[in-house]
Amino acid sequence: MRENFSFDPFADLQNYREALRQMLEGGWVLPRDLMPSALNAVVVPVDVIDNGPEIIVKASLPGVRPEDVMITVLGDTLTIKADIPEEEEFRGATYLRRERRAVAYVRSLTLPVAVEAERAEARFKHGVLTLTLPKTESVRPRVIKVTTG
Repeated sequence: MRENFSFDPFADLQNYREALRQMLEGGWVLPRDLMPSALNAVVVPVDVIDNGPEIIVKASLPGVRPEDVMITVLGDTLTIKADIPEEEEFRGATYLRRERRAVAYVRSLTLPVAVEAERAEARFKHGVLTLTLPKTESVRPRVIKVTTG
């Protein structure tokens, strides 16, 4: 006897997609739970400001202590790294929801001009790191006076 066999990969894919959508909307699974290792390193959002004699970089590092921040300048590359270690687990307790995990912040960016890294200043307040990077003398803007005659 001949059996009818129908195979439609697009219909199957649509069924899987719908099941995943229902799981996500139902609160069973969060998108970050599908790939937790991909979100282990969090990109640091930054603002880069050119105020004339210096470059100012503001970086958001929520939950980070100032002593856990590492800043390096190598050539024209600025790198900001910070780690938030995993907290101790509660012994004998069951987590009903666990979303806070150990995080490694990292951000490298190319500076638009040469800076004097040895004169740089870093301040940390309310989870915001503010770097002041003086430009090298050769790239600082100069005012040229115009004379008549």
